[in-house]
Amino acid sequence: MEEQVILVDEEDLPKGQMDKMEAHQKGLLHRAFSVFIFNSKCELLLQQRAMSKYHSKGLWTNTCCSHPRIGESNIHAARRRLMEEMGMDCELNYLFKFTYKAIFENGLIEHEVDHVFFGMSDQLPVINHEEVESFRYVDLDTLAKDIAHQPTAYTPWLRICLDHVVAHVTTAKTKNGHTA
Repeated sequence: MEEQVILVDEEDLPKGQMDKMEAHQKGLLHRAFSVFIFNSKCELLLQQRAMSKYHSKGLWTNTCCSHPRIGESNIHAARRRLMEEMGMDCELNYLFKFTYKAIFENGLIEHEVDHVFFGMSDQLPVINHEEVESFRYVDLDTLAKDIAHQPTAYTPWLRICLDHVVAHVTTAKTKNGHTA
């Protein structure tokens, strides 16, 4: 059976389920999540998506992202995929959600309500090469400058939510000296 996604309305209320590829072909709104892991130097762990991915292959993005399974909570799904893609486990905190739509060169459409989770870990990833080509750590200022210089090297969802991520990290650093 193909992987299913949870179809949602604009308020993120479930409307049904659909095969993941069909939902991306039709551009139907569905639930997703993105995980941002920072180390103790406040550097973000980025992954380069595997060249075998069905879209955005080889692009740099946040630590991991995917879709929750039917009946699975967003936080459980985020921790599951963090382990599956990056071989890591840490406490995750929900921060915000945003909705976006991106059309890719191959005709697939990501139309998602994306739930964003943050975590802190100095554990080095053990990447799953079926999902992840490579990884690197980067400070947010450098990342923002690089995205401005070469936006097509990064996924649309990372480019769209980066300002919110930076705002949260800045607020957290001001309040207590660390992120998440």
